[in-house]
Amino acid sequence: MSGATTVHINLFGLHPVVKHGTEEQKQRMLPPIANGQVKACFGVTEPNTGLNTTQLKTRAVRKNDRYVVHGQKVWISTAQVADKILLLARTTPLEEVKKPTQGLSLFYTDLDRKTVTVREIEKMGRKAVDSNELFIDGLEIPFEDRIGEEGEGFKYILDGMNPERALLAAEAVGLGFAALHKATEYAKERVVFNRPIGKNQAVQHPLAKNWAELEAARLMTMCAAWQFDNDIPCGAAANAAKYLAAEAGMAACQQAMMTHGGFGYAKEFHVERYMREMMIPWIAPITPNLILSYIAERVLGLPKSY
Repeated sequence: MSGATTVHINLFGLHPVVKHGTEEQKQRMLPPIANGQVKACFGVTEPNTGLNTTQLKTRAVRKNDRYVVHGQKVWISTAQVADKILLLARTTPLEEVKKPTQGLSLFYTDLDRKTVTVREIEKMGRKAVDSNELFIDGLEIPFEDRIGEEGEGFKYILDGMNPERALLAAEAVGLGFAALHKATEYAKERVVFNRPIGKNQAVQHPLAKNWAELEAARLMTMCAAWQFDNDIPCGAAANAAKYLAAEAGMAACQQAMMTHGGFGYAKEFHVERYMREMMIPWIAPITPNLILSYIAERVLGLPKSY
């Protein structure tokens, strides 16, 4: 989980550049991050909009040969060490567009510390990378750092979201299997009432259920990844994979805690850490509630509920 966390942005973040960047931009932007010369961060989420991306308040205003940006971002991973930022900002005011998805533009540019203040957020887990608030006051972005057409950034950013969901699903499955392995080994060794606790069906059955759920989630994740790799629309599969993997992973981490009993609360056995780390793929990058709403609307054809 920690290892994967440190390379997230490299795996999905610059996919909009791959799909919508010019040849000059691809040559300039992609090799440095691929070979490790450059570190990047992903600047979309804002304090007062959460997952309602179309309501972003950060503004990028055209001035001569560049854009000038003012605004605020939150939960921006690796911003303490990043050289670049993939930034989504509003270039046309919301009241001047026909649809709220219009008027947002995407940029990949230098994270200029003179105009961007980065403040770290203390959190319960995911210590492998920093999470931050960004305060942007006059960040200047050259025109050549805009990805694609002005006002089409929301559409472009979606190209990085499905692989991100599949990536988080894979991590949740892996974390769940790590917890299951710890719990299983402990159940074999821990003796209570003159017998290993793993001999009791009350311990066996929940662990067996965890394995079945994790395997099903793993297969759904592989299905979503295969669809993405083969340019097949994968929104439903990627969201379903993330939902199933997060639920299965959370259940496995909870059961690992319960199997260890009081020792599950001790840091020595690591399962309390698994439980904390599992909160990230459960909450982010999209909540289970919104995934179910997406599937209800886009797959089942039910009316939009939000």
